[in-house]
Amino acid sequence: MDNVDKHVGQNPDPPSHSPLFSRAAVVASCVGFILIGALQALYGPSIPAFRDAHGLSPSAAGLALSAHFVGGVAGVLGFDRLFGRIGNRTLLGSSYLLMAGGAAGFALAPDWPLALGLALLAGLGFGGIDYGLNQMFAVGFGRRSAAMLNILNAHFGIGAILGPALIGLVGAEHYTLVFLGFAVLTLPLVLCLTGVRDQAPPRGGAEPETTDKARNRSLVTVLGAFVLLYVLHVGVEAGVGGWEPTHLETVGYGATAAASATSVYWLMMTVGRFLVAPLALRWSAPAIIAVSCAGMTVCLLLAAIPALAPYAYAGVGLFIAPIFPTGLPWLGRAAPRARRAGALVIAASMIGGVAAGPVLGKAIELAGIRAVPLVLGAVSAVCLITTVWLIRATSSSVSPTHTITTAPAPARAVERTSAHARPDAHQ
Repeated sequence: MDNVDKHVGQNPDPPSHSPLFSRAAVVASCVGFILIGALQALYGPSIPAFRDAHGLSPSAAGLALSAHFVGGVAGVLGFDRLFGRIGNRTLLGSSYLLMAGGAAGFALAPDWPLALGLALLAGLGFGGIDYGLNQMFAVGFGRRSAAMLNILNAHFGIGAILGPALIGLVGAEHYTLVFLGFAVLTLPLVLCLTGVRDQAPPRGGAEPETTDKARNRSLVTVLGAFVLLYVLHVGVEAGVGGWEPTHLETVGYGATAAASATSVYWLMMTVGRFLVAPLALRWSAPAIIAVSCAGMTVCLLLAAIPALAPYAYAGVGLFIAPIFPTGLPWLGRAAPRARRAGALVIAASMIGGVAAGPVLGKAIELAGIRAVPLVLGAVSAVCLITTVWLIRATSSSVSPTHTITTAPAPARAVERTSAHARPDAHQ
């Protein structure tokens, strides 16, 4: 089994005695992803209580999640700037404390403007954790990185399911207790950071030669394609989650059945990441993402048939699940010279999730509710086209690994992603 390289993102064949994460730290990281998934999912079900507590309109209450995402983008970019200059434990510990403090402050804030500021603070910590752990997992497990990233991000889905369930169990009017409990559960994770190697990796490969204009243009084009893929697939993800209940009710399903089907969609996203983890040990990231985009597109087209719609949406969740985590190691290998690739992609994916609402809403307003799966299917088809283009564009620099061999990992097995090299977090 591959171990983590001595200088993460630099040496692909690391010494076995100096892993980036201890086993306990890996478990704590998965718990951390459960908590950030839960935090993001707590805002929506709590909106009625926000409105009652602060006398808000629906749009004003919805600003809590917007503030969270703005903070998340800032956290991604901030972590990216500091990564390699400050130790891993300091950065992750600060992020956990920011998230816990922001969540507790949000619950106790006496007025709404202050609450929004504290939601932004919680989002800042959220972004740091999301990006930091994703990027360290992406470079910390060699050829197992894609598998480990799928497992890590599957725990985000567990949190996203548990958060609303908890609000439903205790009642939205008790959201303050839920947010406070969330903050308390976050604090012990700071103590688990002793299992994370504190040495910050070097800043990654050299910048592209400024005189090599053709090479620079190629790099920019590849990065642009990755950004497009991430923005669009997150848009599809958010679009299905937001519009599936409305579409199902429009074509004849009851409100309870529509809500249950949407819950199954989110559940299948979580299950899909666990299922892909062992496959990622045998198949290349480009192959997995291409199959995922193709399957996602087919399922969305089938969702236009009312009798198949609930099952087709579940299939969308299953196929879309691996794209975000599996793409990160591929990005690192495809653009090893890009220092800011990871931060750019994960920040763009967050922005894409926020922008999906109004953009898709306008398209659906023009096309009609029954066209929801077709509109989303068209976006998914662009994801597939982009993936095929990326496979061709990066084939010379990224060699597929369809099977695992017993030979030592090649010198480029662990390539930088995110900040170092630096591909992204997400994301």
